Amino acid sequence: CMELIKDKPNIAVFDTAFHSTLSPEAFLYAIPYEDYEEFKIRKYGFHGISYMYISQEVEKLIGENKKVIVCHLGNGASVCAIKNGKSIATSMGLTPLEGLMMGTRCGDIDPSCVFQIMKDRNLTVSEVEERLNKKSGMLGISGMSSDSRDIEKAASEGNERAILTEDIYSYKIKKYIGAYSALMGGLDVLVFTAGIGENAFRIREKVCEGLEYLGIEFSIDENNTRKSGIQELSKANSKVKVFKIPTQEEYMIAKEAKAILEK
Repeated sequence: CMELIKDKPNIAVFDTAFHSTLSPEAFLYAIPYEDYEEFKIRKYGFHGISYMYISQEVEKLIGENKKVIVCHLGNGASVCAIKNGKSIATSMGLTPLEGLMMGTRCGDIDPSCVFQIMKDRNLTVSEVEERLNKKSGMLGISGMSSDSRDIEKAASEGNERAILTEDIYSYKIKKYIGAYSALMGGLDVLVFTAGIGENAFRIREKVCEGLEYLGIEFSIDENNTRKSGIQELSKANSKVKVFKIPTQEEYMIAKEAKAILEK
């Protein structure tokens, strides 16, 4: 771009920038400290542009100083704990492989699984990396697709592997919601966003099932009603508000670039 459009400024809006507020206990791994010092091996997190946008939208809806968990659920998926507008924990790590199970990524696993798979299948580093990034997740469990729409259809028709895929996916999301609520000392708002978060009725219901102890009164009727734009999915008396908020990453990038240009 700098060569082809020489008279125009180039601005980088980093997907990791929103997570710059993570504390050392949130971003450091329990590996030799020199690996962090020398090679910067640490949690960086991703989907930050989306989280920034959602955080601002939540502030418009219910005001500042809130404890918010956002589930950005697309083919790539992550969860973020946002306290008073700042990221304090997020599920993706050094790379987008850590955290939730995704379309083709495995998410959290015992690191020794990598060594065992390499040994049992006689794989190179590149081959096992491809297996964990591109052949795992929803695709790996279901054996049919990385697209949640295909899995949802198959699950509704009784396919056991598809049902298992949805159950594992929802379980892992719910686990992060519980952990992040503990970190923040409670929860005010839960948000679903991105392709799956905005459209997968079954996943949202499975995730919220059993979270009444947090103060969530989930409306199944509202959840099953498709509406464009922002939609509240919790009942009127719910202590914790649940929303579907469509993300606008392109808008957020343009907004940040405009702000920099106007400085």
